[in-house]
Amino acid sequence: MARYRERRIRLNSSSASFDVFPLLLLPAIYICFMVFAVIGMDPVAVAAWLGSSAFRVTMFSGAVWSMTQSDVILAAGMGLLFIETLKSIGSPMLSLVNHGIAVMTLLVYVVLFISFPAFTNSTFFLLGLMQLIDVIAGYTITIVSSRALTR
Repeated sequence: MARYRERRIRLNSSSASFDVFPLLLLPAIYICFMVFAVIGMDPVAVAAWLGSSAFRVTMFSGAVWSMTQSDVILAAGMGLLFIETLKSIGSPMLSLVNHGIAVMTLLVYVVLFISFPAFTNSTFFLLGLMQLIDVIAGYTITIVSSRALTR
């Protein structure tokens, strides 16, 4: 049993602030910056921006593949959700702090979604859903890993 505990793998970064910072806050900060500083609080203008093409790539077949701003933001959010899930495996103390901050981040998503018409769109809802999954998965992974260590 002692040998098993010696071989534990810990996924820690060299920075405690990275381990604690909720990465899924980054897409929200980007959207908030665009809404408050660039586009304005008009929901129609925000929907037009999210639906606009971010980039276009012509494939070898001749077909054109384009992604909208919304697609790019959601793809980045999915990548950040994966990293957040990996961070849940790290140090138990930092994980608890990270989970607490993740809950506060989820509250920010909920308040923005229900309070401001410019944030009431599917993109922001799906980012908030990713944050909810991060909160639930983070607590679940921490509980399961702590139970595994006590056996």
